[in-house]
Amino acid sequence: MVTTQQSGRRCVGVLALQGAFAKHTSMLEDCDPDLEVIEVRTPKQLEMVDGLIIPGGESSTISKLLDLNDLRQPLAERLDAGMPVFGTCAGMILLATEVLDGREDQHSFATIDLSVRRNGYGSQLDSFEADLLIVGLDDPYQAIFIRAPKVEAVGSSVEILASIDDSPALVRSGQRLASSFHPELTNDVRLHRMFLDTCF
Repeated sequence: MVTTQQSGRRCVGVLALQGAFAKHTSMLEDCDPDLEVIEVRTPKQLEMVDGLIIPGGESSTISKLLDLNDLRQPLAERLDAGMPVFGTCAGMILLATEVLDGREDQHSFATIDLSVRRNGYGSQLDSFEADLLIVGLDDPYQAIFIRAPKVEAVGSSVEILASIDDSPALVRSGQRLASSFHPELTNDVRLHRMFLDTCF
């Protein structure tokens, strides 16, 4: 497969099956007007991108839609081949090796060595914001947590970039990022730029 970088194009994707994908698309475009951003719904579109954001939403619903759209196996193959990825909220759950309270029909990609608990910080009514100190960023980042997964364990290959109450909230493993919060709900593009730095 010829990647977009090899053809001279710079292209990233946002998985657009369910959840807050449109805002991610807009923020990536704000980061670089020359960047091509594709909302990924088909295997063909997935082939076109050099990196992918898996957005927040409902992790079990996204898992089902991956199967309905014949995307699970192609995405698993791209992740196994090292494609950069950024999973936010539900996306973190889909990348984790262990989902402690997952549904029986819910399957993750086991791409980042994490144990997570869905809605670990509570229900929608328990949503909150917090200023995080993030490795690599000079100023605090205002993070928005909505029905957020809680990281309960990380493997030795995982770098913790930010924590809240001693629980990892932003992690990195090679070219893979995952956050328990929603960076797309802010106007702060620094984490999207961090993701792009892993892609190109």
